Amino acid sequence: MTTTAHREEFPDAAALGVRPAGMTWQPPRFDSTEFFARRTRNCVVVIVWNEGDRLRDQLERMRSHCDQADVLIADWRSDDGSTAPEALRRAGVRALLTTDEGGLGTAIRMALAYALEQGYEGVVTVDGNGKDGVQAIPRFIRELDAGYDLVQGSRFLRGAEHANTPLDRYVGIRFVVSPLLSIAARYFFTDPTNGFRGLSRRYLTDPGLQPIRAEFVRFNLQLYLVYRARRLGCRIVEIPVRRVYPTGGSIPTKINDLRTKLLFLWQLVRTVAGTYNPDDHCPEL
Repeated sequence: MTTTAHREEFPDAAALGVRPAGMTWQPPRFDSTEFFARRTRNCVVVIVWNEGDRLRDQLERMRSHCDQADVLIADWRSDDGSTAPEALRRAGVRALLTTDEGGLGTAIRMALAYALEQGYEGVVTVDGNGKDGVQAIPRFIRELDAGYDLVQGSRFLRGAEHANTPLDRYVGIRFVVSPLLSIAARYFFTDPTNGFRGLSRRYLTDPGLQPIRAEFVRFNLQLYLVYRARRLGCRIVEIPVRRVYPTGGSIPTKINDLRTKLLFLWQLVRTVAGTYNPDDHCPEL
């Protein structure tokens, strides 16, 4: 087990050939604890923050579905014991990534930077709160290996399943986010806020994307990754997935109050307006 501290730049990243020359490289400061060496061409990134038993149960369910992908944990320094290194090692996790900088976009940016540095050809992201049907992971891997650049999970496709979705979440996705993002992205997405998705190395290193930028902190990176793909000529496919919210207790979500919902909507508007497009690759809307 080895722990490495990463700062704002990987000083040897360009030399290692893990990113094209000129690619903006602004990951957060983070530590990586590696339990074993890279074994596969693709990886699954589990985004977590104090998920408790939900994470432990999910990792157990993932064990039989991750033969073809290393598992990485991207953590905002949970303090509930759910990301204890020895427990993660026993669960088959390849590496634990931790940062003191909060935000969903920060966690994803950290994970994507690490995955690119490690040479993975595809990255599957999934929340660590137990809502998602992890049995879909092999399908994500197959689609990435078949040449798709964005494999978007959807709970609303034929063959998918969703249950106990909060009414405001359902209405927002179906009648606000999906129409706006689909029109701007030039591709019809049925469930664009679903963080269960696959991303190819080709897409992540496209100079017209530049996802490892410090401005991606909260929700904008999730939205931007969906918005940008078709505009850059990427191959896209939606696949059916399962997303079930618990029936009792608090709802496991990071969008849980009015202020956060308004921030999400503001970042949605900025995304579809092209605000986050790299300066030299900003197509007309």
